[in-house]
Amino acid sequence: MNVIDTRRHLEVFSVEHFGNKRIDIIGAGAVGSAVAVQLAKLGLENIHVWDFDIVEGHNIANQRYALKDIGQPKVAALAAIIKEATGHDIEVHEQKLEGGEVLGDVVFLAVDTMAARKAIWQKSLRNKLRTKLVIETRMGAEEGRVYAICPVKPAQVRGYETTFYDDAETVVSACGASTTVGATADMTASYAVWQFMRWAALEASAANAAIVALSGPVPSGEAGAAPQDVLDQELIFGLRPPYIMTRRFD
Repeated sequence: MNVIDTRRHLEVFSVEHFGNKRIDIIGAGAVGSAVAVQLAKLGLENIHVWDFDIVEGHNIANQRYALKDIGQPKVAALAAIIKEATGHDIEVHEQKLEGGEVLGDVVFLAVDTMAARKAIWQKSLRNKLRTKLVIETRMGAEEGRVYAICPVKPAQVRGYETTFYDDAETVVSACGASTTVGATADMTASYAVWQFMRWAALEASAANAAIVALSGPVPSGEAGAAPQDVLDQELIFGLRPPYIMTRRFD
């Protein structure tokens, strides 16, 4: 078999229902590289990854890259990792977003600075009808945050923008660098992908309900939302001690 067998998770996520919608991942670092691999292992193929950095030695401890990848562009190394693991090709963009680029139906925003988040949000995502869901991640050594926003819903836009802060407020280590732990990055990426899967299931349930209303029951076996599931716009977790909090903006 040239590509992975996804039958084991069809009850949770249906590639067939999601179709070939485009997914963009902006940033291929600790969280972005893990998100890309997890999405590819769900069976998704129309994945675009944006990053202008190369793999450096300090990236190996907390990102999906190996020693052999040092010196390569991150997007090229990640494409090779995904090809070997799943048989799928991804689209790579070895460049920095300048604003105004047309992005996909779902966008994962996993960049390093708040300034970059704000710029991409304002120029390429806010009030853009093409993008249905923006999932943005933030991470410290022991905690992570995941935001799941519809960029054209005013209440969600307002609520999300209240969470912005200045990069000067970011906590750094004694050597002046942001502290990153691979396990925390993997958990942040996993929560981000689960928010995506929850959203996809809710969209599928809404579509199924519309079909039922028009023409009767839909075929069984399509992934749908769990009873009473509602997508949270903000998810915060901590690891020492463990906790998780969520809230909605609308």
